[in-house]
Amino acid sequence: MQTRHFTKITVEWPTALLLCATYAVWLTGLSLASSSLWLAVALVALAIVQHASLQHEVIHGHPTSCQTLNEALVLPSLILLVPYGRFRDTHLAHHLDANLTDPFDDPESNYLDPGDWARLGPLHQMILRLNNTLAGRMVLGPILGTAAFLRADWGLRSARPVQRAWRIHLVSASLVLGAVMLSPMPLWAYFCAIYTAMAILRIRTFLEHQAHEKSRARTVIIEDRGPLALLFLNNNYHVVHHMHPNVPWYHLPAVFRARKDHYLACNEGYWFASYVCVFKSFFWRIKDPVAHPLWRRHYADGAVPPNRRNRLSSSLFLKNGTEAGGAKDPILAATSASTTSVIKGKSNARASGRATQ
Repeated sequence: MQTRHFTKITVEWPTALLLCATYAVWLTGLSLASSSLWLAVALVALAIVQHASLQHEVIHGHPTSCQTLNEALVLPSLILLVPYGRFRDTHLAHHLDANLTDPFDDPESNYLDPGDWARLGPLHQMILRLNNTLAGRMVLGPILGTAAFLRADWGLRSARPVQRAWRIHLVSASLVLGAVMLSPMPLWAYFCAIYTAMAILRIRTFLEHQAHEKSRARTVIIEDRGPLALLFLNNNYHVVHHMHPNVPWYHLPAVFRARKDHYLACNEGYWFASYVCVFKSFFWRIKDPVAHPLWRRHYADGAVPPNRRNRLSSSLFLKNGTEAGGAKDPILAATSASTTSVIKGKSNARASGRATQ
């Protein structure tokens, strides 16, 4: 008779416990709606922000060694408007660092092709310029970003992965809506909490990336250790995350401090001391032009660049861990080697843990 061997699942407890606490805060917020509605909305909004950050952790293989279990833990998307499966696929495409800020191939880029920008009317251009201030990004960003995401997914509606992600999402979202409808919180108040959460999340994404000739210099460090850093699970150390995507959130500050000069040399000093500095610098001031400043101008007539790819397929390039052009840059090549070392170290640690059972 053949003996079955079961692999023990390892758990990163800080993340697992934070996930439990997040669901507890969310349920507490829903239950408080009858006694203090706006406190309830605030608690639910914070829980939604934290949950979105935890979904991001799951995309990168946390908090357990079983990815199916990880995804099941965050599948009920509390934010309702974005299926987890689509967040996962577009975010993995975004992690192809050679394409960062590319108006076509980076699904999270806020830049437009200069030709597309030139064809917009004055009112549309004014709205998008306002969206490039932090105040505008928090107020207008949830609407503009969601509309752009839904429009892109509608264009991909015939693709099976997109269809599957939305089918799963409709089931899980109905469970979330059912819980809200059974609670004292009105639906309109829950959507207020969603909008507030999306506004807070725009603080994190506002300047994560900039247009730069070198892909390694496109990603920011915000050396903040306050409440926003916790809500965003230290994604403010964003260049460290892009170099070591498998490192859990609670190790990112230490990884940065251990080689601070290296990371700041790598991103060529794209650094802010805190989110307070970000607010002071850009709350009312435009951070970047909307039209990508480095995009090839001879495509401004509307012709499709020859390297334009379907965003859905971009995530496939991550499967072998390659970065286009990485070997040409010695600092980026060293970064790639360091990332591989971190990933292998984590995998070896898990394998060692299983071997001792």
